[in-house]
Order: sequence, then structure tokens, then C-alpha cells
Amino acid sequence: MITSPTVAWLSQIVLLAISLLLFIPIFVLLVECLAALLPVRKHWNKLSSRPKIAVLMPAHNEALGIEPVLSNLVSQLQPTDRLIVIADNCTDSTAAVARNTGATVIERQDTDHRGKGYALDYGLQFLANDPPDVVIVVDADCMVQSGTLDRIAETAVVKNRPVQAVYLMEQPTPPKPKDTVSTLAFLVKNWVRPQGCFNLNLPGILTGTGMAFPWSVICQVSLASGNIVEDMQLSMDLAIAGYPTAFCPGTKVLGLLPQQDQAATTQRTRWEHGHLQTMRSQIPSLVKAAIQQKRFDLMAIALDLSIPPLSLLVMLWAGITFVAAMACLILQAWLPVMLLLLEGGMILMAILVAWWNFGRADLPARTLLAIPLYILWKIPLYFAFLVKPQTKWVRTERDAIDGSKS
Repeated sequence: MITSPTVAWLSQIVLLAISLLLFIPIFVLLVECLAALLPVRKHWNKLSSRPKIAVLMPAHNEALGIEPVLSNLVSQLQPTDRLIVIADNCTDSTAAVARNTGATVIERQDTDHRGKGYALDYGLQFLANDPPDVVIVVDADCMVQSGTLDRIAETAVVKNRPVQAVYLMEQPTPPKPKDTVSTLAFLVKNWVRPQGCFNLNLPGILTGTGMAFPWSVICQVSLASGNIVEDMQLSMDLAIAGYPTAFCPGTKVLGLLPQQDQAATTQRTRWEHGHLQTMRSQIPSLVKAAIQQKRFDLMAIALDLSIPPLSLLVMLWAGITFVAAMACLILQAWLPVMLLLLEGGMILMAILVAWWNFGRADLPARTLLAIPLYILWKIPLYFAFLVKPQTKWVRTERDAIDGSKS
């Protein structure tokens, strides 16, 4: 017969092990957010001559909003640069609108192979006969801040590595509470944490748009896949091959959160299911490669990737803390609860540091109060991942784009 002391001891060991496992991503999150406060390292040496750029823009039925995006890009290009729109399986006037703005348009029809990865691979094949120095990928719903193309292109040449610009989301008007929290989550993931890694001289992860690649690097990989987060997968593949992503401060690419609830759910489902699938498949590969190649940068990428979406991290912490508290009351298992309370304080500190130093000007303090509601909104999304994870690319419905936001 199992005695109560034995049950208490086993319960404490199991809960302590789970708490220690959760401590890893929480600690990494806090370190990255605190490191973002360090003085920014010098990161960009201007070249004597600007590299020749080709901007690739995959577009599927983007006629509604692509014109201001392309006009914004055209104004930043030099005569030797190219802007190529890949009209991918389009059934609207995307190609005609793009041509009218001065972009080169290539059309692709292949309904069996849908998704951004296939479209980008098609664009690279088009460029192969006359390759540029740098390929820049910009999504069809994103406005690029002036100077960003030059900076990420020159950084890519100097470092001979993929480069990621700061990619943020703008709230719709008027914003809902979940929009402000989603904007904050994006800010933490795509600016604060990469800034912290940059300040620690560690690599980052590609985030899907505002990405620059030296031609000599991007031509080595195949992008033709239906991966729903092809940018994250590309980050891992290139990092293991010796080309980890470099973050580029002082840049900005701005997207717009969907105004429609269904579109927002579709977008978040694709991003976060893809993130979780990439965590599951790539962390072991990164750790193995880090050991085999004796490379700390790969281990750092694995640790960064171990941080799940912020709302899921809070949900996991809250759930485990509740179970540990019950065990503490019934079995007097105190140690896991103490560790979990420490972890809760670390999550809170990371969020407050990020908001106070990077988001306070645009996101009011009540944003923080809406976090619990945002987490409740996300519960069905994570439940769906357990039951039937999304594995196929699904386009997010677009809203009209304001060209004045560049």
C-alpha cells in the first residue's frame, strides 16, 4: 500500500520536474526582454556602393490593397533594382493592378501546390538568369518604412547572412481589446525579443516579411513547400547550414491586423499552429546540430524557439500553478508552488519591461488588463491544435490598406 508521504514525495517530484521544464522558456523570455534595454550595438556599416536589389512579393488575390504597397516600394527603389510580383493562383485583377504600378508580374497557376513557399520558389527561378546581389521578400499587405530596404540589403551583404527587419502590426480602427493585446504580443515577439538577442550578439528568426537574403545564400535552398510558416522553417535550415538570421534594428515593416474576427482567427491559427509544429520538429534538430557542429548560436536559436506563443505560455503556467497549488494544499508539496510563483513574476516582469520601454507610447496601460480576455479567445485555437492541427496554407482575408502609413 502506498503511504501518504510516498504520494506527496512522488507528486512533488513530478510537479517540480514540470516546473523546471517550464522555467527554461520563461527564463529565456525574461533574459531577452531585459537584454533589449541594453545600449544598441553598432550594426551597420554603409557600403561604398548600394547592392542591386530584387524585391519579391508573393500575391494571391490581393487586388484590394496591393496598389499602395507597391507604390510605396517603387518610390524606394533605384533604376538597377527590380520589383517582381508573383501573382499566385489569382482569380482577381492582382496582376493588372501590379503592372499598372510599374512592377514586373509573373503569373503562376498550380492549384495542387499552393502557398507562399511555392510562390517564392517560382520567383527565385525567374531571377536565376540575371540574379541580384540581394533578394528582399515583402508581403502584399505590408508597408515598408523609408530606408528599410537599403539598410537590410546592405546588412545582408556585409554579414553574408539572412537579415530580418522589425515587423510590427498596426491596430485596426477602432481597435478591439484583443487587437491591442495582439499588437503587444507581436511587439514582444518581433521587436523586443529579437532586439535582446541582437544586443547579446545572438542570431534571430525570420518572421515572414521584410527579409533580405544574399543571392549566394538564398540560391542554396529550395523554398517550394506548403509549410504554413515557411519563414521559420527557412530560418532553421539556413542556420544549420551556417547562415543564421541577423536582426536589423532601426527598420520597420508594418502590417495591419485583420478587422474581421474570422480573418483574425484564421491568421492566428496559421501562425501559432505553425509555430508549435516548428518547435516540435526543429528544436531537436537544432540541439543535435549545435552539439555536432559545436555552435552555441544554434543552441541559442533552439532556446529562443522553445518560447511558445505568449498567451500559451501564460496558459501553461496558470494551469500548472493551479494543479501545484491543489497538491500543496492536499499533500503539502510546497517547492513546485514556490518555483511557479517565481516564474509567474518573471513572465509579468518580461511583459511589463517590454510594454513600458517599447509599447507604452502606442498601447495604453489598459492593454495589460485585456490580456486575460485575449487568452480566453485563444483557448479554442490551442484546443484545435491538439485535435486537428492546421497543416495547409490558408490565405487571410485582407482589409483595405492605407498608403499613408509608410
